[in-house]
Amino acid sequence: MTFLASLVSDELEWRGLAEELAPSLRVSPVEVEKRIRNAVDLSRRMPRVLEAMREGQVELYGARRILAVTSPLSDEHARQVDALLSDKLASAPATSWQPRNLAQHAARLVEKVDPGGQAERARMARAGRRVELDHGPNAQSRLTAELPSEVASACYARVDAMARRLRRDGEQRTLDQLRADITADLLLGNDPGVRVPEAAATVYLHMPIDAALSISDSGCELDGYGPIPAAVAREIMTNTDSVWRKVLCDPATGQPLDLGRSRRRPNAAIRELVRVRDRECVVPWCRRPARHCDLDHQREWAADNGPTSAANTAPRCRRHHRMKNAPGWITRHDPRHGTSAITTPHGSTYTGRRRPVLTPKPSDTSEPDEPPPF
Repeated sequence: MTFLASLVSDELEWRGLAEELAPSLRVSPVEVEKRIRNAVDLSRRMPRVLEAMREGQVELYGARRILAVTSPLSDEHARQVDALLSDKLASAPATSWQPRNLAQHAARLVEKVDPGGQAERARMARAGRRVELDHGPNAQSRLTAELPSEVASACYARVDAMARRLRRDGEQRTLDQLRADITADLLLGNDPGVRVPEAAATVYLHMPIDAALSISDSGCELDGYGPIPAAVAREIMTNTDSVWRKVLCDPATGQPLDLGRSRRRPNAAIRELVRVRDRECVVPWCRRPARHCDLDHQREWAADNGPTSAANTAPRCRRHHRMKNAPGWITRHDPRHGTSAITTPHGSTYTGRRRPVLTPKPSDTSEPDEPPPF
């Protein structure tokens, strides 16, 4: 990386070097340009991430995810994110170094060092929405749509709900096959053979009240995605189809205490509270949204007489739900405090802690200058 960065001083030189190296590297000049840009950005803007790569803590894909998040920043702000990210990860569990987790950590730090630029970056990115077709081998092709995150999340949620409904009705195709076939049917105007309520396309947006009132521009997160600009969150919030729900949180811990309403069926209330509270699969390296997960008893309902309650329930994606009871795996989760620990059959243990829904307010431990009057 450092060697590539040292070979060029400006973008015009990149192109010439890319053309020169492409035949020997056996990749396209465009790919070589990407590698040069990555090398330059890591050397000049993210030196501590580059050092982590040298030490084997971050691999190239993870570094590219970080660079994608920080690319719109000025050099000064990028170096601030670099330093903060390095400090944050110094004592973080191993799962924090996974590419998607790295990108989410970096995104939150971008919001912290340059909160004013978030909305403009999102506006420019949304202007680039598009659909692309990429033909592949074996008579298969890939159709991708680049959409605003809340729209893409809602689209996937609806297609996924349709696929799961068909599976429950006895359909033999896999969920992946069903999602692909349903998407094609909907785009071509065909009947996919299933109907789901509009609520099936629900996505959760977590938004502090001060951000909703434009007092603050931080703390907004889209379920399954991560932090989004407050301006974008307010656009979603004011959409006529959006549904508001009050979530009462403990100001000291940021954890939800109540959804602000009652349900006639307790099971539905528990499901909703757990999904709002945990947001994702509780396995430390998994980021599948809780709304697409199984709600699993931590203490088994039958074998351990575990209660069906929010304190004993956690979201696990189907893959990790099955893994929980597989031979050799030991899973521990504390729903109350949001801590998880997974021990693999080979003895490695990975830990994680969920992020609070609301950023906790720091406690005031300062002593008053004078004793209060009595």
